[in-house]
Amino acid sequence: MVVAFLLLENRRPSVPNPETRATDHYRPHFIWNGRLFDMSSVFGTLFRVSTWGESHGGGVGAVIDGCPPRIEISCEEIQSELDRRRPGQSRIVTQRKESDTVEILSGVLDGFTLGTPISMVVRNEDQRSKDYDEMKDKYRPSHADYAYDQKYGIRAWSGGGRSSARETIGRVAAGAIAKKVLATYGVEIVGYVEKVHHLRASIDPISVRMDQVEANIVRCPDQEMAKLMLEHIESVRKDGNSIGGVVGCVARGVPAGWGEPVFDKLEADLGKAVLSLPACKGFEIGDGFGLTELTGMEANDEFEADSQGRVFTRTNRSGGVQGGISNGMPIVIRAAFKPTATVMKEQHTVTNNHENTTIKGRGRHDPCVLPRAVPMVEAMVALTLVDHALRQRAIG
Repeated sequence: MVVAFLLLENRRPSVPNPETRATDHYRPHFIWNGRLFDMSSVFGTLFRVSTWGESHGGGVGAVIDGCPPRIEISCEEIQSELDRRRPGQSRIVTQRKESDTVEILSGVLDGFTLGTPISMVVRNEDQRSKDYDEMKDKYRPSHADYAYDQKYGIRAWSGGGRSSARETIGRVAAGAIAKKVLATYGVEIVGYVEKVHHLRASIDPISVRMDQVEANIVRCPDQEMAKLMLEHIESVRKDGNSIGGVVGCVARGVPAGWGEPVFDKLEADLGKAVLSLPACKGFEIGDGFGLTELTGMEANDEFEADSQGRVFTRTNRSGGVQGGISNGMPIVIRAAFKPTATVMKEQHTVTNNHENTTIKGRGRHDPCVLPRAVPMVEAMVALTLVDHALRQRAIG
């Protein structure tokens, strides 16, 4: 067996390799038995985030490399974001009891970032691996069990390992710091639940406020619709089933000029970021698929200048991005989340020996991931935008 590690930083290989890509000059890799692997737990170009840990391991966390110095940040601010994704926070989420208390191990002194790597850890406290004993030999339908086995020949069957939503703790913690950096540019990010199953709320992304989102445990700013959503989620939970829906997110105050054509278009990077979240199966920016039903005259966002010469568009069907670059309008995205894969009902599956069998969900799981997905989506939007902000600053 031959194992080699490569860290290709800011330079091309001296000999072109057809297996490498145009962006490989900043991504870590390793070679195992002659095969090149991308270490996919790293996100970002200049503001780089590495997440680590498994659902039933000792803990989870993140390392941020590239955060600017002198950004004011506290454990309390990071904790506030983590509390929004924490399990056990209400009766409609998983009842796993975790405090999700964050520890900052490096990169912050006296409440300010140092410009050096920031390392954060959250210890796991309430693992119940015995709930997963049956999953050691059986694949859960629509989970990552089978796919991980096929890719690696081994999997963390207890709790789902890296495919568990517990991995997103590192993202949300890093996203809290990214939000603080973005605040220096005047950028505000607000996520919200827009749709649960067949129930759709009426939300204005231009005016929606965080206090409206946090006014109920569903995290839907349409308070009347939130009541119906809550009743529906509770009904589905009692039936041992699950449902999905849509999380919307708006970034206001993003200046024109962020984004790197052609392959690092802002909407492309936002899509990759959000679709990397567990259970996310769809991404839309602006009017998205709805634009296919319009003519060019109906779809176009016409430009206008105000009395001070500031340019804006009369509509925002593009969602704040044109040609892969921000145009100064609010960036509006939507993320579709499938129903939680674990349901408390008997389903058909196969064993790891590929024999037909059945399996029934056990343990503690979200009947609907949406309320806890809101801070996750915000975090990935923040991490994408802060990376592009630094990239734009680098070119002047």
